[in-house]
Amino acid sequence: MAVPKKRTSIAKKRIRKNIWKGKGYTSALKIVTGWKFLYNQTVNSHWLRTHPKPKGFGFLSRQSNKTL
Repeated sequence: MAVPKKRTSIAKKRIRKNIWKGKGYTSALKIVTGWKFLYNQTVNSHWLRTHPKPKGFGFLSRQSNKTL
C-alpha cells in the first residue's frame, strides 16, 4: 500500500536549488573563460601581428574595380 512521504522542508529545498543553480553557473563560467582564452590567443598571436591582413579582397574593392 502506498504511503505518502513526509513533506520536504523549505531549507532542504533551498539548499538543493542552490546546488543545482551553482552547477550551471560553474559550467557556464568554464565555457566563458575558455572562449576568453581562445580569443586572447588569436588576438595576441605573433603570426597575426607579423602577417597583416591582405588588402584588396573585400566587397568594396571588387565593387570599385568594376566601376573602373
